[in-house]
Amino acid sequence: MQKEILINAGAGEIRVAIVEDGRLQELFLERIIGLDDAAPKKRQEGRHGHSLIGNIILGRVQRVLPGMQAAFVDVGLDRAGFLGAREARCLADLPGFDDERTPKISDCVREGEEIVVQVVKDPIGEKGARLSANVTIPGRLLVMVPNQSGIALSRRIDDEAERARLMAVAEAMVAEAGDKLVPGAGFILRSAAIGCELRDLAEDAERLAEAWRPVLARRQEAKAPATLYHDLDPIERTMRDEVDAETSRVLFDDRESLEAARAYCRRAMPDAEEKLSLYPGPGMLFDLYDLEDEIERLVRPRVPLPSGGWITIEGTEALTSIDVNSGSYTAATGLEETSLKVNLEAAEEIGRQLRLRGVGGLIVIDFIHLGEPANIQRVLDMLALSLARDRTPTQISPMSEFGLVEITRKRIRDPLVKLTTECCRACEASGRVRTRESVALEVMRRVEREAAASPGKLIQVRAAPEVVRWLEGHGEEVKGALARRGAARVSFEARDEFARGGFDVSAGP
Repeated sequence: MQKEILINAGAGEIRVAIVEDGRLQELFLERIIGLDDAAPKKRQEGRHGHSLIGNIILGRVQRVLPGMQAAFVDVGLDRAGFLGAREARCLADLPGFDDERTPKISDCVREGEEIVVQVVKDPIGEKGARLSANVTIPGRLLVMVPNQSGIALSRRIDDEAERARLMAVAEAMVAEAGDKLVPGAGFILRSAAIGCELRDLAEDAERLAEAWRPVLARRQEAKAPATLYHDLDPIERTMRDEVDAETSRVLFDDRESLEAARAYCRRAMPDAEEKLSLYPGPGMLFDLYDLEDEIERLVRPRVPLPSGGWITIEGTEALTSIDVNSGSYTAATGLEETSLKVNLEAAEEIGRQLRLRGVGGLIVIDFIHLGEPANIQRVLDMLALSLARDRTPTQISPMSEFGLVEITRKRIRDPLVKLTTECCRACEASGRVRTRESVALEVMRRVEREAAASPGKLIQVRAAPEVVRWLEGHGEEVKGALARRGAARVSFEARDEFARGGFDVSAGP
């Protein structure tokens, strides 16, 4: 398997594509322009790809709800964050308390109290951020847990001999490090630690200690609500979480981002620096695997299958439904073989689509009916294999007699369709249209492409008035970002004949 990481540090957003054997497997978006559209509180909500996950915040408990076994905590957003009793149990001061028993929420927090929490799930829809009091700071090889001692290993480390070796190495590291580490802190070994030695783990643990000490210092001076720690920026986070031994290369289309990644590698993962390079062209970086068209299709409900069948993915407030359709495909050996082939293709594709689209919550799949139990098991095995590579926790139910399979996938943030589209008012919310921000970001990408093809020329943009207003409303930010990407001369013209999603970009004299 050839794993490549493509990082498009565009003028309006950073996009990270994980490609394996030439096929898109993961996609991460982080908006970096236009974040001042709303008041400061609203800017922090994690909308439009700007995530809060991993941030450590000094919050104030607003309400304690014993009936829900939860508390609402003011963390500086429009809506209070949600802290469940299980996520707050490290705050409980109970004699003989252990992890097998969840305390009452009233044993953990009191109204008006200041507490340190971490965002573990972005605000989604009308729900506030999900919080945990058991804060963690992830490193390259280790995750440090300041409030809980002990050593644990990632479930992805499945070789028993390696688990035993790593446990012994980690215990030796804690015993020998002394005051270089955070007193009483515990560690979780990530899958990237496979094959590492004592020195590697010790260096990572010391970097985590250096990151934690300023948090403690800010805690002494801050008043709630206040952010004490921000997770790494998108470039460094990609290096930390995505680059591994299987990664053959990491391509950048921006020299400044490449240098930032190299600086991080020199600090935390020097062996990976040789994998980083600037994309030389021709064309734009994502053209290398025709990713732009595929990304555009990720907000459409229908996904074609190799046989000629398709799956349809549609979301509601309660659940996401996936329907499997054989289309025009018919196997010569009969209906059962037709259904099996299409179902196997669908099961293999569904895991990939859930990752790429960021779909979470309850997912119900309507497979084509199968009569043979052995064939049903083959489909379930393929579905489990497709979901196995997903870092987000998932669970699969057995297939019902009606051919339905239920999946639960942990919701971390809004799905891609909600990040890039909105309800269509003209059709009374029965459909969705792209947001003006997502159209404006596409316009900026098109400007970059045109400027690369026609260096030095004026790039003329004609677009819908609301899109032009957005671009001109962020004038200095937009023009500065485009200039850094090689488009120094750009003009915008509002044209009434364009609908929101329509625009024209051309090179002038």
